[in-house]
Amino acid sequence: MANVSVIQRHAHLAGAVKLEFVNGREGKIAKAVLTAISNTRRGSGEAREEESTAIQWTLWGKQAENAAEYLSKGSHVNIVGRLRNNNYEKDGETVYGMAFTAEEIDYLDSRAESEARRNGGTGAEGGTTSAERPSTPAASRKPRSARQPAHADA
Repeated sequence: MANVSVIQRHAHLAGAVKLEFVNGREGKIAKAVLTAISNTRRGSGEAREEESTAIQWTLWGKQAENAAEYLSKGSHVNIVGRLRNNNYEKDGETVYGMAFTAEEIDYLDSRAESEARRNGGTGAEGGTTSAERPSTPAASRKPRSARQPAHADA
């Protein structure tokens, strides 16, 4: 099966980003796993329902390291990635699975919101103004067409 593009918008992280270093083609490479939850609304009026979708994403390289440093439970993100089959044989039977690999992740929280969340606060009450805080990783990135995917298949 060919890769399928997946977009998850306005998601919140369900927990901390799990970072580890694994053996890659050229030595150790950072691998991070995060679970993002987004909501979809269906119907209208009193029949309107909300459905939550949780996706476990894998990030690679510098993108994985940045996510582990700047994101935490509750962080707001947009993720663009791909879905691929993750099937394998075990004891003569095929085990079917799917893997989601993030190619692009946008950090939607301000730096003050992120720091407050990591420090157990509830918002931007820390008194830091936007002029005082340095830009976030998402704000300093190259345009999409100029970037290369920050992932690798291990």
